[in-house]
Amino acid sequence: MKNNTATINPIQSGSGNLFTRNTAFLAALSGLLLFLSFPRYGSGWLAWIAFIPLFFALKKPVTMTQGLVLGFITGMVSYVGIIYWIAFVIINYGFLPLYLGIILMLLLACYLSFYIALFAGCIVYLREKMPLYLTAPVLWICFEYGKSYLLTGFPWENLGYSQYLNTYLLQFADIAGVFGLSFLIVLFNAALFEMINKRTKREYAIGCMVVFVLAGVYIYGIYRLDQVNQAVQNSEGMEVSLIQGNIDQSLKWNEDYQRETLNIYEQLSLKNSPANGSLIVWPETAAPFLFQDRNILHDQIVNLSLKTKSWLLFGSVSHARENGGNDFFNSAYLLSPAGVVKGKYDKVHLVPYGEYVPFRDIFPFVKKLTAGIGDFGTGPGFYPLSLDHKKIGILICYEGILPFAARRYKQQSTDLLVNITNDAWFGATSAPFQHFSMSVFRAVETRLYLVRAANTGISGIIDPGGRIIAKTNIFQKNALKGYIKFVNIPTFYAQYGDILAMICFGLIIFYFLMNLKWRVGNANR
Repeated sequence: MKNNTATINPIQSGSGNLFTRNTAFLAALSGLLLFLSFPRYGSGWLAWIAFIPLFFALKKPVTMTQGLVLGFITGMVSYVGIIYWIAFVIINYGFLPLYLGIILMLLLACYLSFYIALFAGCIVYLREKMPLYLTAPVLWICFEYGKSYLLTGFPWENLGYSQYLNTYLLQFADIAGVFGLSFLIVLFNAALFEMINKRTKREYAIGCMVVFVLAGVYIYGIYRLDQVNQAVQNSEGMEVSLIQGNIDQSLKWNEDYQRETLNIYEQLSLKNSPANGSLIVWPETAAPFLFQDRNILHDQIVNLSLKTKSWLLFGSVSHARENGGNDFFNSAYLLSPAGVVKGKYDKVHLVPYGEYVPFRDIFPFVKKLTAGIGDFGTGPGFYPLSLDHKKIGILICYEGILPFAARRYKQQSTDLLVNITNDAWFGATSAPFQHFSMSVFRAVETRLYLVRAANTGISGIIDPGGRIIAKTNIFQKNALKGYIKFVNIPTFYAQYGDILAMICFGLIIFYFLMNLKWRVGNANR
């Protein structure tokens, strides 16, 4: 006799498991689309549809726990694709075994995925009384802001950065920063999903309203860019030369190679020397020795500024001996055309496990894993250096992805942003392209020219409208010569910062209180 009892697939059982194959696939698809929204392998337009598969997965009658798991799947797929290069750095320059490099990268991806898991879980919790187009963008900004600042912060490739080539929409960053673009992307995804899913007049009306909002932002971009163009035309400027030495990271700190390194930078600088009184920029730690110690290498750099009759900005490690201590700093020096040190900036925001080791004294295993890594000292603050009557704000490496650093410079009437970095650590991965793309936003947020000198690329010149005027390729010995303007355009974002994030935190508190009130009311009936 044939048994007609249905066989239950444990993977598809809603009661015994957290998700079905279909919902897991949809969550993973969203992760893939998010990964492909960023350089080097993707395109920014994919971000505008990236959340729709996840929203369909969350549409099922899933619990909050199931929503957390689905969000975590989305996060893991996207972040493994975005930060896979961390394993490359750990293995090649941390000298750890392959398996450990992959494990550490996956641990960071798990931590970052936690925020997307919370995003999805909260959507499930609020969905009964709050429409998706109201909750999703607000939730996303709250968690993205948390990711950017908690535990020293990791704002690497926040969602809005995917739009660095979307010139007109990008202009909105001078009002709301990168979070403003993130908000618009999630809002569009939510509205489009509701239109596809429900297909009612109300959803179509909401969709039209969102399109009108985006059209308004686009029109603002056209108008604002015209203002920027006029300001640039009426401003004074100067020539700059950005020197990309392309020094192999494995040789960079070899004492036998110091003179050759310096000769490479000197020759490129002389060959591409700008007009007298202009600016030459070398990358982070381009001088692989202690410049402050007077020796033949020190004199060679001083003589170069005399030969070119130009200002010279370059990176070097420095040290300060006070009260018996010995602190080292990741620094930038500014030499005048007369060969005089006119300023020194010490990096403020250090890279965890690259320039300092958090939790070294709390967890013994951290000390073992990071043997050989020293702690750099922290600079006093983001204070601009004076170039005659102009001010330049220095952003060393990772600081180029920090909006608050550029804002502080703008608030001190800085005239030019200079980002110096050494991206040789990243190899030919997607990281150098991602790193460069984020610096575009600093120019728009402050409406200043930004010049970027990178040891192995990407070096570039970005105008106050976020347009990439010129850039180099990676792993090429090169120099970029161009002309920048000293523009003075006030911006709402530079003055007030991430007000949008504060509004979103207020809204999310209101949403949860309203939802809690509704649930309590239902329980008492």
